[in-house]
This record gives sequence, C-alpha cells and structure tokens, in this order.
Amino acid sequence: MKMKHQLSPLALTLAALLAAPVAAQDSPDGIGGTYPFDPEHSQIVFSYEHMGFSVSHGFVNGIEGSVTLDAAAPENSTVEASFPMSAVRTIAPALDQDIYGEGLADASTPESVVSFRSTRVEVKDDDEAEVFGDLTLNGVTREIRLEVELNKAGPSPMTEQPTVGFDIETSILRSDFGMGGFAPAVSDELKIRIAVEAQKG
Repeated sequence: MKMKHQLSPLALTLAALLAAPVAAQDSPDGIGGTYPFDPEHSQIVFSYEHMGFSVSHGFVNGIEGSVTLDAAAPENSTVEASFPMSAVRTIAPALDQDIYGEGLADASTPESVVSFRSTRVEVKDDDEAEVFGDLTLNGVTREIRLEVELNKAGPSPMTEQPTVGFDIETSILRSDFGMGGFAPAVSDELKIRIAVEAQKG
C-alpha cells in the first residue's frame, strides 16, 4: 500500500473539529453572547492507525465559525463552523492532494466546504457538556457527538475582550462519509481533538 492512502482519510476528520465548542453550565456573569473563533488559536488535530504499525496525525487551521453562549440556559447555546478541504494538512504536501483519490473524498475538491452546525447541547457539569450537531463532509451530512470541556471564560489579558476557550474530543468513521477506502488497513475510525478559542470583537 502506498503511503498516500494512509493520509487521505485525514481530510474527513477535519470536519468534525469544527463542531467544537459550545456550552458550559455555570457561565460567569456577562459571558453570554456570540464569540467568533480566533483562527490563530483554534485547531483540529486528527489521527488514524496505519496497518497496526503506526498512528499518523493531520491538522486543520483557519477554521471559521462562532459560538453563541446562553448564560441563563447553557443548553440553548449553539455553535457553527466551517473550513475548506484545502485547509487539511497531512505529514507531506504530496499526500494532501491524494485525499481526493478513489474511495476517499471523491465527492470533494479542495474548494469544497466542510461544515458543522449544532442541534442540541446536553450539560454534564459546571464545565463539561455534550454537543450534538450535523457534520457535512464529502457531500454527506450525519449527526456527530462532541465531548466539550470549558477551559476558561473571562477577559483576555491581551485585548481585555470577553474570551472563552474549549477542548473538544470526538471520533468519526470514514465510511459514514463515503471515505472508507483502504479500511481496515487504514483505520476506519478517525480520532479528533479540537482546541477552540473565541473572542467577542
């Protein structure tokens, strides 16, 4: 198997990252409102297994989106995010182009947009929640679940603007999005970690 095949699946995990952050149970006073993503401090990292020999990683930068927090009722908070497939990066530039190969993202082009829009939030405790939403990737839309942890909410020491930060974890199956090529040699499951920082303008 050529290495390019192992990296191709990475594209699809990117989408999940976007879904990132949206809720905290006991939001500080004044935390409510809409927070655009800070693209310089937000990133998706995804990983997959290659024939049982190694675990490869990829990432996505330049995510656009926003988190709208409802301080009085965190379960009503929402998030939406998107990024172009061209933002997906693997371990080698040549492999970034192979994402669009047969059995992988055949329905996508570098200009195709991966998007996520939340549909509901289930608050677990003071700083943890599960966020459910629709992920659209490779022309397929499916519901995914994000495990979200609020790191911090308060004024940024740099800008003095209200800022929130989240860590998010999820996983998706490539085959759910029409990208199941080369499984199980290249794992069908993509594990995703997302870091999101968002700030009121």
